[in-house]
Amino acid sequence: MKNQQGFTLIELMIVVAIIGILASIALPAYQDYMVRARVTEGLSLASGGKALIAENVADDGGIGGAGMDACRGFNSGFAGNVVTNACTANTGEILIEMNTKGGSASLTLTPTLASSGIITWDCAGSPTKYVPAECR
Repeated sequence: MKNQQGFTLIELMIVVAIIGILASIALPAYQDYMVRARVTEGLSLASGGKALIAENVADDGGIGGAGMDACRGFNSGFAGNVVTNACTANTGEILIEMNTKGGSASLTLTPTLASSGIITWDCAGSPTKYVPAECR
């Protein structure tokens, strides 16, 4: 008599069920990860605009004064098919908005000029599920 070797049908069905359960958990987590990566990319693309605004504020001697344009020379150069951006002239505030591929997230970067002349950037964004930790 010959010994049979191999897996039974029930063992194979259990393996398929386990793989299905793991995939149903992993796929949404991966999709959220991709959206967070796109939002973070939008934030890093704004660094060129932040440098330009800091230079304009240094030239103008402040933020928000009459006739000052902190956004002078700012363009939508870092806009893409996922990211759009805008700059508020008198405050230098940068608004970064994502389309549905970016989870419809929005980030606002607000410059603050310290008495020492150093500009710090505050970040706020929503939905908190997708924005980087420093913007929550």
